[in-house]
Amino acid sequence: MPRHAAFLCLRSGSPTPLRVVGRYAERRGLDVRDSALARRLVGVEIRRRGTLRAIVAAFVHHKPKPDVATLLRLGVAQLLFLDRVPPHAAISETVRATADLVGLSKGRMVNATLRSVQRAMHEGACGDPTRDVVGRDVRFEFPVFRDPEEHPHLWAEDALSIPATLHKRWTARYGEAGALDLALLALEEPPLSIRATERAPEGREGLRRALAERDVPVLDGQHPSILLAPPEHTSTVLAAPAFARGEATIQGEHALRAAELVGDVDGASVLEVCAAPGGKAAVLRGRGAESLVTVDLSAHRLASVRGGFERLGLAPASLAAMDGTRALRTDASFDAVLVDAPCSNTGVLAQRPSARWRYGPKGQSDLASLQSRLLEEAAGHVRPGGALVHSTCSLETEENEQIVRAFLETHDGWVSEEDRRTEPRPLEAGGPTDGGYAVRLRAPQR
Repeated sequence: MPRHAAFLCLRSGSPTPLRVVGRYAERRGLDVRDSALARRLVGVEIRRRGTLRAIVAAFVHHKPKPDVATLLRLGVAQLLFLDRVPPHAAISETVRATADLVGLSKGRMVNATLRSVQRAMHEGACGDPTRDVVGRDVRFEFPVFRDPEEHPHLWAEDALSIPATLHKRWTARYGEAGALDLALLALEEPPLSIRATERAPEGREGLRRALAERDVPVLDGQHPSILLAPPEHTSTVLAAPAFARGEATIQGEHALRAAELVGDVDGASVLEVCAAPGGKAAVLRGRGAESLVTVDLSAHRLASVRGGFERLGLAPASLAAMDGTRALRTDASFDAVLVDAPCSNTGVLAQRPSARWRYGPKGQSDLASLQSRLLEEAAGHVRPGGALVHSTCSLETEENEQIVRAFLETHDGWVSEEDRRTEPRPLEAGGPTDGGYAVRLRAPQR
């Protein structure tokens, strides 16, 4: 049944299928083990979708309908990337799910295709990028990916599961090696970034000992309050007493530093726009913000802010479910405003793998327009001499530096004081696991 649940999540129409796995697993009555398998199936299908599409296309004579294509990708995902699923089970269970969900004849077609894929797979890479599976010691008998010499960005979409348009941009900005590094990081579930909160009695060192008692191996992050753990220990961390006591929370280093960039907020009034799920708001409250207003378009997502504050033992924030582009009374003003702007998420594709398949020039243009409107509205609520922070988890200049440059060109007296651009790095390098951009602007004294 986990394959049924994975299929239903992927075909649900949700832009973030990983977030609905729990709902579908519960509907199917899955136990913890099967729920974990369903989540793993959905995650691998999303992260490796470009590779899976290319392989399916190489073994199917006619383009399958979307439901069948999804089931084929799930089957190939098990054969290639789920070591704990034996090949015979990967095939037989996927065929059974296909027969149940779309009919017996399609089940026979899926069976024949997956067996052909299995026969064409061989252990050991051969050095041919059109045949080798990136990240696996596996090759195919014949080319299944496009030739990187002729079509480097289309090869990246096939072999690295990064859209060609995004890979082209990254190559222009970071070079071939830098684009490859970013793409490889996005292929795998990222390390868990754990922040020792203000409640941790001995800070990061105390939290390290508490997690060691639960057999969780950790490495130091670049930030003095961040620890990094392998992702397979996530459930153990979330069940740890230190987490229940509010001494630890899950937060990326870039997100933490973006909140810290607001500056000294002790005793200050602060507004955060697009605040859910509340990680940055918690940092601001923990650093002494006296009055904290959090605005988000989604009332449902704002509920997570309230729950997070309760677990961390923080005084509650004022929650307002409203549009941040026209949110507050014109006379509402604050010492500092943080705009945690919606973005393309290209700095956190490992954490939010679905975002890569939503990326495109039109979508990015729409996001940039929204970000500009959010920044314009937020600026109107900053007191003279106050701070305004624009933060994204995007690596794209159109959503970051260009937004800020355009704002400064049309707002006399505003200045840029400090900015941070971060690229994600692997666990062994100490992270950060998340990337993005943040800048602090200062309002003029009137």
